[in-house]
Amino acid sequence: MLPPELPPLPALTRAEGELIDRYLDVVDLLGRINPAQHGDTYRGLRAAQALVSKAAELRDALALMHQRGEAEVHAPTLARALRVLDGERRTARLTLPPRSDS
Repeated sequence: MLPPELPPLPALTRAEGELIDRYLDVVDLLGRINPAQHGDTYRGLRAAQALVSKAAELRDALALMHQRGEAEVHAPTLARALRVLDGERRTARLTLPPRSDS
């Protein structure tokens, strides 16, 4: 049986698509660095090292949007794109886990 088909991505400009991709790259790395999540220091170190270049790519994507006159971020459309690309699960790794009352 095939998994359910994902909804299509909303129509994005090339720059918006680049913004979403670079943002999720940064989110994934920050999730690996999050000290409230299980992992080892080497994994966090490698993610932190990669974060420098990914943050620069995110900055460049935003600069390109600005240069092209894309002055507004269309949050509802970009939020839909993030949801299609599993952004809710990916960004959840950035938060603190629920408090355990043990």
